[in-house]
Amino acid sequence: MIIVMQPGTSTVEIEQISEEIRRLNIMPEISLGSHKTVIGLIGDTSELDPRQIQNLSHSIEQVLRVKKPFKRASLEFRYGEPSDVVVPTPNGPVTFGQNSPLVVVAGPCSVENEEMIVETALAVKAAGAQFLRGGAYKPRTSPYAFQGHGESALGLLAKAREVTGLGIITEVMDTADLDKVAEVADVVQIGARNMQNFSLLKKVGAAGKPVLLKRGLSATIEDWLMSAEYILAAGNPNVILCERGIRTFDKQYTRNTLDISAIPVLRTLTHLPIMMDPSHATGKSEFVQSMAMASIAAGTDSLMIEVHPNPAKALSDGPQSLTIEAFEQFMQEIAPLGRYFGRWTQNHSTTATPKFAPKVSSIAHI
Repeated sequence: MIIVMQPGTSTVEIEQISEEIRRLNIMPEISLGSHKTVIGLIGDTSELDPRQIQNLSHSIEQVLRVKKPFKRASLEFRYGEPSDVVVPTPNGPVTFGQNSPLVVVAGPCSVENEEMIVETALAVKAAGAQFLRGGAYKPRTSPYAFQGHGESALGLLAKAREVTGLGIITEVMDTADLDKVAEVADVVQIGARNMQNFSLLKKVGAAGKPVLLKRGLSATIEDWLMSAEYILAAGNPNVILCERGIRTFDKQYTRNTLDISAIPVLRTLTHLPIMMDPSHATGKSEFVQSMAMASIAAGTDSLMIEVHPNPAKALSDGPQSLTIEAFEQFMQEIAPLGRYFGRWTQNHSTTATPKFAPKVSSIAHI
């Protein structure tokens, strides 16, 4: 259930209403939107009469029941207004959100050594990325595959941030490692295999750092949003949803199937920002750009792109990684589309010479 306040309602009045709600053994949660202030009622509201709540104050515009099982993640919970996730970084705050510039996250699948991660960080920053991604702990299908360097790799990510000022996104796999990861990461990633690790979701939610929640390999959109609900219910409102491809019947030509339809579907269901990861979805570097451009056209708020100085020698996910030169070209070639949809700013570099750089007029038919 949510309470929609009339415009201009004072903070004193909102607090008085919140105190009345607490007396009903319900927890109020205030969301300050650009147009409306909404008070979410957290707890068992099944016996509450909306008319009873309406009568608490003349400043209450409307009382509505949230019908979705994912209450806090629901678009209804914010009365139809999208939320932003603002992440402080050494280079300044970066906003993930529907009405903000496209955020580009780039870097290798795993952190291999200091020279490699610093070289990559410097290059992706120069090309226009705002965040560096890199795995310290790597969940792998085979127990014999490279599992990441663990805690020592976190130190290398910290070094890369010190050198470049980029924000850091890295994955946590175990609650035992959460404090170490959160100390370095500006955004803590929950990978696809841990999307329904509910103990981990609760701990990450309580840790307070922004969270990137990847969709599970075979998860429905409702499964995904219910996992986000665990993080939100633990008191952390800063969740970014990442579509990274789902498992379908065809694995011969792509690694997974990128569900671009998830973007418009999520827009009708949730207020949370959306990221797309075409690298993991396609599994092949030659398909990354086209899927990234399709994602921009569909309305993604962010892209995650795998980049490695020498993909042929990468310890993990080399075939889907762009070279540094290819990433520079990639950023140039997606720029016109980003500008067309109003998601590209001067913060994105334009130093490289594109092979293909369509003018706005050439894509105006989209």
